[in-house]
Amino acid sequence: MPEQHLYEYAVVRLVPVLAREEFLNVGIVLFSKHARFIRVVTGLNEERLRCFHGDVDLDEVHANLDSFTRIAHGDPQAGPIGQLDLPSRFRWLTAVRSSALQTSRPHPGLSSDLEATVQRLFKELVL
Repeated sequence: MPEQHLYEYAVVRLVPVLAREEFLNVGIVLFSKHARFIRVVTGLNEERLRCFHGDVDLDEVHANLDSFTRIAHGDPQAGPIGQLDLPSRFRWLTAVRSSALQTSRPHPGLSSDLEATVQRLFKELVL
């Protein structure tokens, strides 16, 4: 039987107008400390986003999503947060914040294939 890994995941949400508190699911971040695994998968449905906020700055949204991904993956260009250890980066990314890019509370699970799990969650919760 394949090894099961405990993981945590959170849904990445875009809140185009903070005052309205409406959001679009735009990604998944999945983390397993034991497996030393973190992955972010994002996708932006621009047409749907325009229904929420017609004059949204798409370049800024894409830049924010890119920064989120670079921090998660420890990119050297991600600044000091990107240089933290894996658990600290996940905790920073999933901390409660009142910005346009937020995450759900983390949820736990078990998986023998973390890459397949992040793709399944992305398909179920974002697409």
